[in-house]
Amino acid sequence: MKKFIRFVIVGATGFLVDAGTLWLLLTFSPLGPLSARVIAIALAMTATWLLNRTFTFGASKRSVVVEGFRYGVIAVITSLINYGIYAGLLIMAPLLSPYAALVFASIAAMLFSFFGYSRFVFRR
Repeated sequence: MKKFIRFVIVGATGFLVDAGTLWLLLTFSPLGPLSARVIAIALAMTATWLLNRTFTFGASKRSVVVEGFRYGVIAVITSLINYGIYAGLLIMAPLLSPYAALVFASIAAMLFSFFGYSRFVFRR
């Protein structure tokens, strides 16, 4: 349970990176909500890997390169789930705020990512 609570804290931090980046890009760049989210996800993915590695699970016994690759595989799958839900919500409900879609999509992807990271990436 302690790892899951730490994972939620890291996830909340990743969410803030994701949402903050999305807000910055939507406010200060010509990017739309779909393309801006790709960049926001990439930055959040990097932040959560570093935090999960140091705070939640600890470094695995694998090399940083192998661990990073495994993390990336799970993160990409999770991001596709997250982005698919986000884009689907915005397409199906065009009046929905991109930030509301971000919340729903992020929650939906959280359980998959915890299972993948704890079993595939950081398992000792």
